[in-house]
Amino acid sequence: MGKGEIKKSLPRLKEKYHQEVVPALIQEFSYENPVRAPHIEKIVINAGIGEAVQNVKLLDGVVEELKQICGQQPLVTKSKKAIAGFKLREGMPIGCKVTLRGKRMYEFLDRLISIALPRIRDFRGVNGNAFDGLGNYTLGLKEQIIFPEIKYESVTFVHGFDITIVTSAENDAEGKALLKLMGMPFRN
Repeated sequence: MGKGEIKKSLPRLKEKYHQEVVPALIQEFSYENPVRAPHIEKIVINAGIGEAVQNVKLLDGVVEELKQICGQQPLVTKSKKAIAGFKLREGMPIGCKVTLRGKRMYEFLDRLISIALPRIRDFRGVNGNAFDGLGNYTLGLKEQIIFPEIKYESVTFVHGFDITIVTSAENDAEGKALLKLMGMPFRN
């Protein structure tokens, strides 16, 4: 490297994908071209907060926590229709979501696999049957406090959220092989 050049560092999981995962997928599924090997396109984190109907201030805390976890400003989601039984009106804020791509996506997945999931009490692995038929995987977490970015003392409301990992796989077998090679700890 010459003087004044800045070395761009790839996320650790992206390097692993290119160096280890792609060759293993090519060997397992006999792809003619390495470009056909499935990859992770995006990760969507969604927190639906039903309690926000009575107390909108709860949503502000959830938005701030998701911002700390993901490093990106969440989008507040609003109800599409009114449901009188839940005292819900159309257009009320009821949750938030974040879509991660590129470098942030790989860094979040790395932290999820190596730090957050092992911090779950009595953790034996994630369910390997939560695929949608197209190679996309959805994981539900019950507590936000498993992420080290969240300080336990500052939590006023314990909530969960869903994490959807969208892949370019054509079926569940390819998607599961991709995530398993990336380090996702499947139970079955």
